[in-house]
Amino acid sequence: MLEVTGVSKHYPGPAGPISVLAGIDLRLDAGESLAVVGPSGSGKSTLLHILGALDPPSAGSVRVDGVDPYALDDRRLAAFRNRQVGFVFQDHHLLPQCTVLENVLIPTLVATGDGGASRARALELLDHVGLGHRLRHRPAELSGGEKQRVSIARALVRQPQLVLCDEPTGNLDHETAGAVADLLLDLHRRQRTILVVVTHNLDLARRFAATCRLADARLQPL
Repeated sequence: MLEVTGVSKHYPGPAGPISVLAGIDLRLDAGESLAVVGPSGSGKSTLLHILGALDPPSAGSVRVDGVDPYALDDRRLAAFRNRQVGFVFQDHHLLPQCTVLENVLIPTLVATGDGGASRARALELLDHVGLGHRLRHRPAELSGGEKQRVSIARALVRQPQLVLCDEPTGNLDHETAGAVADLLLDLHRRQRTILVVVTHNLDLARRFAATCRLADARLQPL
């Protein structure tokens, strides 16, 4: 379960604090999804970073399965992000020197004693996203859509509870974006993750069970 209560975020400015988020409340259970739309600079990425334990809120709380990640020390916070949160960004952020399989396995490098389960999981995911035949290829040999499919597999390889996507189809053409969205939603349904996507793409947003707009620092019904 994801529980967000009274989350606000502000940054210092020459004329006083600049409010980016104000009193955000949100609750999502396993298997639920949410799309957040809004103009550039509205705070969508800031919200995602707070949900993913990358940037602490100025006020309010975030809990994932009852755990407040911002109450953890640095070591436990890093372990929490690695195990509980999967990120998919607009730019795939694949390591160019690594193969497809190696890129997917990167989040598992800190895991110990899994008896090869991580590799088996990575192979299963890559097969599901249609890249089982490209395991030894490097990112430069892949199309944009293939790179994004690799990044989705990487985000899911640790079986996180919370999956956060920042403009996951923003760099793709319409047809490829649709295929990537199909894949993302299919894996979400299969694994019953909590899925939150921020996007400018209204067609993508309408495919989610719940949608809202981030404007004037607040979440509003769409």
